[in-house]
Amino acid sequence: MTVSPPSRQIEVLLVEDDPGDVLMTREAFQDYKLANQLHVVHDGAEAMAFLRREGDYSGAPRPDLVLLDLNLPRMDGREVLQAVKSDPELASIPVVVLTTSEAEEDVLRSYSLHANAYVTKPVDFERFIEVVRQIDEFFVTVVRLPKR
Repeated sequence: MTVSPPSRQIEVLLVEDDPGDVLMTREAFQDYKLANQLHVVHDGAEAMAFLRREGDYSGAPRPDLVLLDLNLPRMDGREVLQAVKSDPELASIPVVVLTTSEAEEDVLRSYSLHANAYVTKPVDFERFIEVVRQIDEFFVTVVRLPKR
């Protein structure tokens, strides 16, 4: 089965406060998906400002995909997920929870808040990069995303 490349650049918003995870995610995107644009914010309040195009983010693009950590300062990932999925303007944006938590309650809560996927971050560098690549590949080449 051959999968054709996407016909447009995909805008991805990474909501992550760990600089090491941001660096590894950037490396995964640079190594595998040069056509896609990765935007990074470091806490939940920044994520909501980016998504709503407020303040410093008034010119931000609408993301096609959000990669969301759960444990964030100011507004945690659960609150961001609930806000996104309850906002009619944002609810159609796929949100992948990408977190270190393996707790079943976090998995259940994320899906009850309508996360599109829940992925536990591997601690191994190579495996982490491979997981990010697989998420990106799935949402870019397999899934049909809504038009902006």
